[in-house]
Amino acid sequence: YQKVQNIPIDIIRKLALIVIKENVFVYEKKFYRQVIGGAMGSAFTLTLANIFMWKWERQLVRRLEVSNEIYGRYVDDIFFTSNDSLESIDQMLDEANNFHPNIKLVRQIGRSVPFLDVLIENRKGTLTTSVYHKEAAEPYVVPFGSDHPGHVFRNTVDTAITRAVRYSTTLSEFEEEIRKMKLMFLYNGYPPRHIHRQLTTLFSKYLSKYFILPMLNNSDDFNYLRHQLLTTSTATTYDKVTRTTATNLTHGKNIQNHNLQPTDNNDFTTRKRLIIHLRHEKRLANNRRNIHKLWSHTFHQTEIMNTVLIIGTYLNHNLKQELMAKMIKSIPNARSDNRTK
Repeated sequence: YQKVQNIPIDIIRKLALIVIKENVFVYEKKFYRQVIGGAMGSAFTLTLANIFMWKWERQLVRRLEVSNEIYGRYVDDIFFTSNDSLESIDQMLDEANNFHPNIKLVRQIGRSVPFLDVLIENRKGTLTTSVYHKEAAEPYVVPFGSDHPGHVFRNTVDTAITRAVRYSTTLSEFEEEIRKMKLMFLYNGYPPRHIHRQLTTLFSKYLSKYFILPMLNNSDDFNYLRHQLLTTSTATTYDKVTRTTATNLTHGKNIQNHNLQPTDNNDFTTRKRLIIHLRHEKRLANNRRNIHKLWSHTFHQTEIMNTVLIIGTYLNHNLKQELMAKMIKSIPNARSDNRTK
C-alpha cells in the first residue's frame, strides 16, 4: 500500500511516532514522558497493539489452520485447541514467546481453561462452555438500595441472565448459574419478585407468550432460547435498551420529563439524545427548568441544539417519609418486646 484513504504511508508513520514518543503526563506536580509502550485509553494504542499482535500471531495461526484447530484472540488474551503432545505445544509457545522481548506469555494448558469470563471444557472431544467465576471475585453488583434509576437494576439482572443463557452449553449448567445469580442478587438487596419478573419476561419473550413460571421444562426449550440469544447481536440489544430507557423516563412513575421542542421536521427518532438522570427533593423541582435554560443559553445557534436534552427527575424521600418507614419497621419489634415483658 502507498496510501490509506489518500494519506501517504510515510505521513501515517510520522503521526504514529508523535503519538508514541510524545506522550506526557503529570504526577505529583512533575512532568514525565512515557518511553515504553502506549498510553492507556488512547484509541491509537489499541490499534497499534492489534497490529503488533497480528504480526506476532500469523505463524501460530497458520500452524493451527493446517490441523483445523480453533484459534481466538481478544486483545492480548488467546485461546486455541490442539491435539498435539504437551511437549510439542510447549515448544510452539516457547518459539512464540521469543518473538519479541516484550512478549511474556502466561500459559494455562488443560482440559478445562478459562478464557475471559467463559470456562471452556473438553468433555470427551466435545467443547462445552459455562460462566467463569474467579476464585477471588466478590458477589457484589449495584446494590438495590443505591441511588440509581430503576432501569439500571433491571438491566443488571437482564445482563446476568443473558450471560448465563449464552455461556451455558447445557440446561443443568444454566440452572446452576441461575442459582448462583439469585443468591448474588439477594445478597445485594434485590427483591425475589424483581428477579422472578426479569426471568419471566425473558422466557415469555422467546418461548411462549403465556409463559408464567420462570423455569425451563426441558433441554429443547433451553437450546431454542440459547439459539435466539446467540443470534441476536450485542448492538441490537444495546439499541433496544436505549429505547427502553427513553420510554421509561417518559412514562415511569414519579418521573417528570421536559424535552426541547423538535426541529421543523418534528423527527424526534432520528435526532441524537442526551439523557440526564437527576434525583432531588421537591423544593428543587425547578432545577430542571434552569438546566434547560443554561443549555439553550450556552449552545444557542450551534449544531449541539439538534441534540434533544432529556432530564429525568426522581423525587427523593423527605425526612418525614424516611422516619415513617423506620417507625413501621420498628413496630413488630416493639410488640415482641411487650409480649416478652
